[in-house]
Amino acid sequence: MKWFIRKGIFYQPVSLMGWMILVFAVVGSVFMFTRIDSTSHSASDTIRNWLLSDLLIAAVYTLVGYLTSGGKESE
Repeated sequence: MKWFIRKGIFYQPVSLMGWMILVFAVVGSVFMFTRIDSTSHSASDTIRNWLLSDLLIAAVYTLVGYLTSGGKESE
């Protein structure tokens, strides 16, 4: 069963597991932002550190999307 379909460079969830992974990624990103923001001394510290963690979250999401989509682009 496919969890995602590829739309251009993005992976769109098509099953319950896909949607759960997307929600987990968004909640993780918000959590990381609030955790980093609470210990940062400036806006640039917050943005720089949050972007690094968000890139990691996006890479894992993309990898899961690629592995569970069948690898072909959907039309």
